[in-house]
Amino acid sequence: MPRLNAPAPDAAPGGAKGVLDQVGAQFGFVPNMFATLASNPTVLDVVMTLQATLSRVLDAKTRHTIALAVSEASGCDYCLALHSYVSSELGGMSSEDIDLARAGRSTDPKRAAVARFAQQVVDFHGQVSDADLAEVRSAGYTDPQILAIVTVTVQVMLTNFINNVNQTDIDFPEVPPIGTTR
Repeated sequence: MPRLNAPAPDAAPGGAKGVLDQVGAQFGFVPNMFATLASNPTVLDVVMTLQATLSRVLDAKTRHTIALAVSEASGCDYCLALHSYVSSELGGMSSEDIDLARAGRSTDPKRAAVARFAQQVVDFHGQVSDADLAEVRSAGYTDPQILAIVTVTVQVMLTNFINNVNQTDIDFPEVPPIGTTR
C-alpha cells in the first residue's frame, strides 16, 4: 500500500494535469508513479525534464539496460516492472535481454560493460574503482559518455528511491526474480 498520497488525475494541482494527460496517452493509463509525482508539480517537472533531456545522451537500448541494471541493484520492484514493460513493449528488448540487463550483463559486450558499470555506481555510491572505469572505457565509452551513464544511473535511482519510499503499487506486469521463468 502506498505511503504517500497521490491526487486523483483529474484533481492534480497546477500544470500536473496536462503532464498526466500526456503520460496517460502514452501508456493508456496514468501509472501510479506519475500520479504520486503529480502531488508536487515541481518534482513531476524535474523527473519529466530529466527523462526527456537524458533521452538524447545515449541510445534507447543502452538507457533501458541502465534502467534495468540500476533498478535491480536498488531493489525497486515498481521500477523493475515499469522498465521491463517499457523495454519490451517500446524498446524492442527480448525477455532474455531484460533478464541479462537486470543481472548486469548483456550479449552485447558494450551493453554488458554499461550494465556492470551502472551497478557498480549504485553499489559503491559512485566511488567506482580505476578498474571499473578502465573496463567501461575498454568497451568503447568515452569520458563524455561515462558522464552520461552516471547521469542516467542517478536519474533512475531518483525514481527508484521515490518508489521505494512510497512503496508504490505496481500497475505493470510484475517481474519474477532473476533466473526464474517468465
